[in-house]
Amino acid sequence: MTKTKGLLVMDVDSTLILEEAIDILGDKASVGAKVAQITERAMRGELDFEAALRERVGLLKGLPESIFEEVLAEIHFTPGAAQLVDELHRRGIKVGLVSGGFHETVDVLAQNLGIDYVQANRLEVKDGYLTGRVLGQIVTKAVKLQKLQDWAAENDLGLEQTIAMGDGANDLPMIGAAGIGIAFCAKPLVRQQAPYQINEKNLYKVIEILDSQQE
Repeated sequence: MTKTKGLLVMDVDSTLILEEAIDILGDKASVGAKVAQITERAMRGELDFEAALRERVGLLKGLPESIFEEVLAEIHFTPGAAQLVDELHRRGIKVGLVSGGFHETVDVLAQNLGIDYVQANRLEVKDGYLTGRVLGQIVTKAVKLQKLQDWAAENDLGLEQTIAMGDGANDLPMIGAAGIGIAFCAKPLVRQQAPYQINEKNLYKVIEILDSQQE
């Protein structure tokens, strides 16, 4: 068994994928504009993330469980996603996803790329329909940071051996704690505070940052 040499933890919506999955769900429930507006404000750090998520999920009440297949059909990986994961794995670096989105879509995306770890939210379903509630613990900024720490510890890695990347305010604690913290096509607040930035939609640019650290 080769020793794990590092860990990358990244956000999903608007980072691993181009879309915000909850906004697509909002469109399906005919409340797209309202959901998108709350999403934008939460990502800018203007709203409490947990409260904003519960409010948006409440608007999805009544959608059929089968809606996730439609949502997945409208989701696109950010350019360079598969190449990044493959190259990190080749270098002995594991990859984890921490998402304020939902296991119902994120698990499928993770499986397609061979991702090592996933933490996301789970929507309550009764009789085949969404109830408008979230099950269990919500993935907040504190949970994202905790997962970075937990997965690093699980692989006997110090935080200096980790990379964290995201676009929203709830990614800032893990971005700040990681050895390499990257704002990816991020909101202004995140770009101001992150040590590194990628401002084009190409995830493989992470490798350039990684290589520049090793020179």
